Amino acid sequence: MEGQNKEVGRSECRREIRRIEHETWLDHENWMASATVNSVPTSNRYFIARELGDPLKMRKQKTAIRAGALIDDAKKWKVIDWKWIRRQVRRLQVRIAKAVKDKRWNKIKVLQYILTRSFYAKLLAVKRVTSNKGKKTPGIDGVLWQGARAKWRAALSLRRRGYKPQPLKRIYIPKKNGKKRPLSIPTMSDRAQQALHKLALAPVAETLADRNSYGFREGRSCADAIAAAFNALSKPNSATWVLEGDIKGCFDNISHEWMIKNIPMDKVILTKWLRAGYVEKGITYPSRKGTPQGGIISPTFSNMVLDGLEDAVNNAVPRRSRVNFVRYADDFIITGKSKQILEENVKPVVEEFLKERGLELSPEKTIITYIKNGFTFLGQTFRKHGRKLHITPSTKGVLALVQKVGTLIRKHVSVPMPILIKKLNQTLLGWANYHRHVVASEAFSRVDTYVFEELWRMVRRRHQNKSKGWLIKNYWMASGKKHRFAVRHRTTKENKVYVVQRTSAIGIRRYVKIKALANPYLPEYAAYYWQRRNKKESKLLPAMSAREYRAMAA
Repeated sequence: MEGQNKEVGRSECRREIRRIEHETWLDHENWMASATVNSVPTSNRYFIARELGDPLKMRKQKTAIRAGALIDDAKKWKVIDWKWIRRQVRRLQVRIAKAVKDKRWNKIKVLQYILTRSFYAKLLAVKRVTSNKGKKTPGIDGVLWQGARAKWRAALSLRRRGYKPQPLKRIYIPKKNGKKRPLSIPTMSDRAQQALHKLALAPVAETLADRNSYGFREGRSCADAIAAAFNALSKPNSATWVLEGDIKGCFDNISHEWMIKNIPMDKVILTKWLRAGYVEKGITYPSRKGTPQGGIISPTFSNMVLDGLEDAVNNAVPRRSRVNFVRYADDFIITGKSKQILEENVKPVVEEFLKERGLELSPEKTIITYIKNGFTFLGQTFRKHGRKLHITPSTKGVLALVQKVGTLIRKHVSVPMPILIKKLNQTLLGWANYHRHVVASEAFSRVDTYVFEELWRMVRRRHQNKSKGWLIKNYWMASGKKHRFAVRHRTTKENKVYVVQRTSAIGIRRYVKIKALANPYLPEYAAYYWQRRNKKESKLLPAMSAREYRAMAA
């Protein structure tokens, strides 16, 4: 019976390859004909099923190659039409999501097989690892892919046969509590392999994900998780008790056996990644549990490990218990009508769910809180005053920003003003844009006051012989607006004015939460995601007065 299933899978795979070849051949020929350099192989069989590093077998083309001219690999990379390639990869991802929705697991394996051997997907994988923040961080081999020629050859080198991941480079980064978090860095080749297989796994993870999971998912953010928590707690009859859950060492303790058994991807590749080990101070150590923090596919793995927790919690209690679940990565909250429900019904279910996966709750950080006492989630403090729920930036977050700004100004006290203003604006705008969707006016005002005082001290030290009027005229009136710190910088071409942004000028705009069932890989939500991605106003409620807002709500 098992042999028969394998034979059916192989025949279905061959039919899929022939069908995709037939569908994409003409489009691909047109794309290659329009390119200035035609040295890219045009056979779709090459892009879908090529695994070995054999010489390229191409159809005859009217190109420079046919005339005997040599084409540099760098030019091949530069003429790639990324929009067209993303469209072709997306088509396969959409088909995978549809197969997951219909629970056609053999079909999923076939489509994943095709996608992970597609040259288009390999190009996208290389592009991702060479254009993100870690592109200049090498692995244990010290190799970086820099330049178009290296990127093209890297895409050609990605293959499954003979692939053996190298051990990870272990480093440590500081945490807020003073401890250090281990970070394992794969090599560029291993990162590209992870990015390639993530393209095939992401549609499965999105389709099977919990409705109220918001971390490391396309089109979702912390603002969506905060809005979901607001919806669960803001009504007069909402739950009044909250279980704050924190998983102890989530990435480092996930069971390898559970992942190999339950994550639907190439088991051979997955096993190799999990058992690659890591190198610390020149010594190689084995990895017996966990998935490395620093891998491209690790967030997807952690999400798939925790998916199903929402259903387990909802099935553990009656419907009228006002139980709501909100999760961002490994941080989650569960609301309940009473403390007893959370302690006796919900918490044991969560612990049992995590135990199967090799995880456990942190006893120090997992607490049950009354809503009027307040709790902190994703940098925001939730507290009910009477029947009104207020969400404000946490006190620790504000203090951390103030300390960071003060250190920044003191550290750059002697550098040119434009450089200092650019660094200040990056810090202030990033923090303010994160908190602009909650009750943050008071916090914004405090931050602006502190920035003014620090800048005033700095210019007084810089210009000890100048009067207050001179300082105000040259720094706080340089932009033509009052109460805005600015400097004029003269260059050979133009005079430029650099202004320190005030956080209170950004304004408060309420956020519109994403639909819980939205899936970026299903066609019915394509227009919805396009609108949220390209029209920022679709994520924000229109600016209106308190009277207008109450009238709309009524």
